Amino acid sequence: MEPGKFDPRHSGELLKHMDKKNEVLMEAYRSMLHELQKLQVEEEMLMRKLYEVMPIHGLSKKNEDNFNTSHNSAGAEQSNNEVDTDHEEQ
Repeated sequence: MEPGKFDPRHSGELLKHMDKKNEVLMEAYRSMLHELQKLQVEEEMLMRKLYEVMPIHGLSKKNEDNFNTSHNSAGAEQSNNEVDTDHEEQ
């Protein structure tokens, strides 16, 4: 069979094959989404624990505010990196 030419007699087999591939891809998508959700919950739990531990180790409210500011600006800088590549030089 030459490239670009399709034999209509095989359309049923092709449809079954594509349906099977679609099912495999959807299962992979669901699995990855579930794993992502678990990781997001774990991240939230770890961040809460971090904020519980910070005062115990003598980090004052001022240091905590500096941590939040630097954490937020780092995230903003990372998200704006594509738009403004000279951000760090300013």
